[in-house]
Amino acid sequence: MRKTLSVPAAAVTLFACVWLVLAQDAPMTFFVTSQGPGNGANLGGLAGADAHCQRLAAAVGAGSRTWRAYLSTSGPNAVNARDRIGQGPWHNAKGEMIAQNVADLHGDIQRDRNNLHKATAINEKGEVVNGRGDRPNRHDILTGSQSDGRAFSDGQDHTCQNWTSSGDGSAQVGHHDRQGGGNTSWNSAHPSRGCSQEALRNSGGDGLFYCFVAN
Repeated sequence: MRKTLSVPAAAVTLFACVWLVLAQDAPMTFFVTSQGPGNGANLGGLAGADAHCQRLAAAVGAGSRTWRAYLSTSGPNAVNARDRIGQGPWHNAKGEMIAQNVADLHGDIQRDRNNLHKATAINEKGEVVNGRGDRPNRHDILTGSQSDGRAFSDGQDHTCQNWTSSGDGSAQVGHHDRQGGGNTSWNSAHPSRGCSQEALRNSGGDGLFYCFVAN
């Protein structure tokens, strides 16, 4: 006897197919860098970090949009990471929604409104980035930001001298996998132990950062 899908089952199947098509159609507008520039937290300032995002995006066919690094700077002309990345929405390389807008990304109205965790915070190639428990752990993501995406105003160095130092200093990092004891923030978990590539690697990082399409 031939079996036919019940109406509810057919509806569920149709919904799943539509969601899959929509996800596949959504262009990549967010990724974690697969690699840093290779000089610790010296990214060449914001301009150098933006250029790195642009190069990685172009290498996978997504260089036609304007990419910005999610990084804050400090000092008299401080820049907020949240103000650099446009208005959203943002999707990863698999078409999965990361956040609808800046407010959802940062939980301005309600916490945990974003969809940012290890399985979704993937690199530009669609690969999962090593997190806590993997070898090597690479979950420390450079941001220089407070949890609301804004720069620190306490006069301390949270940006490795505005992303120009690979020696002395410190940078605030987030955990893309949302793990690490009580440090589960994606953008503001703790300060790094230094600015060199070795120092970043020794504390669970690799000089990686987030890239968002800003237009």
